[in-house]
Amino acid sequence: MALRARRGLAALLVPFAFAFAGCDISLGSLQGRATDEWTHHYSLSPGGEVRIVNTNGRVEVEGVDGPDVEVRAERIARASSDEGARQLLPRITIKEDVSPERVSIETEKMNGVLFGASFEVRYHVRAPKNAVVNVRTTNGGVALTGLAGNVVARTTNGGVNARGLTGGLEARSTNGGVSVDFAAVGSEKISMHTTNGGVTLSLPDSAKADLSVSCTNGGISVSPDLKVDASEQSRRRFEGKMNGGGTPIDLQTTNGGIRVRPRATAENPDTVPQAGPREFRKLKSWRERG
Repeated sequence: MALRARRGLAALLVPFAFAFAGCDISLGSLQGRATDEWTHHYSLSPGGEVRIVNTNGRVEVEGVDGPDVEVRAERIARASSDEGARQLLPRITIKEDVSPERVSIETEKMNGVLFGASFEVRYHVRAPKNAVVNVRTTNGGVALTGLAGNVVARTTNGGVNARGLTGGLEARSTNGGVSVDFAAVGSEKISMHTTNGGVTLSLPDSAKADLSVSCTNGGISVSPDLKVDASEQSRRRFEGKMNGGGTPIDLQTTNGGIRVRPRATAENPDTVPQAGPREFRKLKSWRERG
């Protein structure tokens, strides 16, 4: 009798869940799962924009040669049963707005409350390396590779990680770290901000930049291996010119540390170096001298 009652309650909850879909309220273990994916190709004019707006899920963008944009979207639905997840899956809607100058892909929000279920969309994008890239997600990380155009990357609950960039950047996170490796620094501004998380910036030795660094609860480390003439330095703020100055670089965090260091050697340009004990000793002695 109790088992039949529980089954009856579950049957009632499934339509109730989809009638109030949107905000994720998951109760108990969501063992049911359903997935599908699609891959779409577009052609983008030189200097065009690729825009990805997501609600729940990670966004990855890789810069490639040529004018083509490839977007692979994985839709993932979770519920208390596989059947419930399969019912939810078609309600995860992805909207396309495409022209020669702009490819815009957006996960549409569900109305109401998603009760006893959850969903996410994971985007894997290959875009022309010189395109303007605008990525926004709410619950998920952002990963960027090999982009040369201006990039905007924003997330609320997740980090921003990038490597091999050569263009301008605006990277922002609320709950998550921001870690970026630049293969070269151009004339466009570089801005990296987070509220709860650390900031790490890796630069080529030859980069010309004006550094403005500040944090509220955390420390600042600028590697002595970089040629930076400091005009202001303290535990909470640093101002200086690297190789005589140039590109504006603004780094900020509220709760977390900030670190500026040299990138990898030319033999392995897409690898960010890891700091060892020797580098940390150098940073410590530099701060003591300052």
